[in-house]
Amino acid sequence: MNLKKSRSVGASSPLNGIGKQDVESRKKRKMAEITQALSATPVDVATLRRMAISEGGLLTDDIRCKVWPRILNVPIDSIPEELDKVQRENHKDYHQVLLDVQRSLRRFPPGMPDEQREGLQEELIDIILRVLQKNPQLHYYQGYHDIVVTFLLVLGERLATALVEKLSTHHLRDFMDPTMDNTNHILNYLMPIIEQVNPEVYDFMQQAHVGTIFALSWLITWFGHVLSDFRHVVRLYDFFLACHPLMPIYFAAVIVLHREEEVLECECDMPSLHHLLSQIPQDLPYETLISRAGDLFVQFPPSELVKKVAQQHSQETAASTFKDFELASAQQRPDTVFRRRRKEQQQQQQQVPAEARSSSLSVVQPTARRFVRLAVMGLTVALGAAALAVVNSALEWAPKLDLLFP
Repeated sequence: MNLKKSRSVGASSPLNGIGKQDVESRKKRKMAEITQALSATPVDVATLRRMAISEGGLLTDDIRCKVWPRILNVPIDSIPEELDKVQRENHKDYHQVLLDVQRSLRRFPPGMPDEQREGLQEELIDIILRVLQKNPQLHYYQGYHDIVVTFLLVLGERLATALVEKLSTHHLRDFMDPTMDNTNHILNYLMPIIEQVNPEVYDFMQQAHVGTIFALSWLITWFGHVLSDFRHVVRLYDFFLACHPLMPIYFAAVIVLHREEEVLECECDMPSLHHLLSQIPQDLPYETLISRAGDLFVQFPPSELVKKVAQQHSQETAASTFKDFELASAQQRPDTVFRRRRKEQQQQQQQVPAEARSSSLSVVQPTARRFVRLAVMGLTVALGAAALAVVNSALEWAPKLDLLFP
């Protein structure tokens, strides 16, 4: 049973602000580029990734059915017509999967007939158990079904099974360990990103001892569990599939940074701030945030962030094995500028009498914070090559997947 309803850019898209004719013209040009990339020999995966990242994403589910397998290097022709039979009752995770799927009613389109939804839920259970049965090194986690159901609704059971298996052994691999050590390690990248961009928000969150657990469901479900509009979910999946596997943590960071005023106006204690951050707004400017996440990935690649992560693991995570990319712009990163500026300030302070130094400290810190924030804002506008760098990063990692089709 396949839910085959094409979803195009909806009313909430920023494309509506530029006129209906312009929107249609852009969509036609993008569709033509996608068609050309799919028809190339070999398939032009870099262009497909760029289309998935760029404004509006892949536009419809029909296009996603053609592009998502190419991005994940799943040869459609090699997928068997008959899927493996699932031994449900004998699987150790069956009862937990069943409970989670039964609670997933909100993940299905409103108004869907009960019979159709129940059929899809049965397929969802089979996909999950089939992947786990074939890959015993993978461990089910609550939230995994939120990712799988998105693929099921877009692709149907046969295609979804193949793509979910590839995704589970690569992008999601760290979440499927027997412990949460690697998941926590990835969550620890969140605060260094926030610190680099907005030290004031970072300091406030540190003082509140809020931690990063508020973003756990965002990360392990690719936001599928917390967003109510399916159009926004698949738009993010376009973006994440086309990018480095750590991109969801960058997107989590830009959501927090986007809510700067709310954060700083909140009570500075863990329960209040955790509650605020856990309630993710549904009216986010998704295209703007996607662009910012890509820019931050360019400015602060994982190789830079890992130096700031306190928790280290002896076991190398899957995310840490992905090769970092070269910056696609000659612009200086704001962290480099900030460090140089801070060094100059320290040198100046050494020349200032001690009694004057303490009185000027309160002025220096806000000035430095404003400086780094303005630097980041300036680069967000200036880094027109950020999307290209993100694509190149994904392609640098992609040879591990034998990216090009024969």
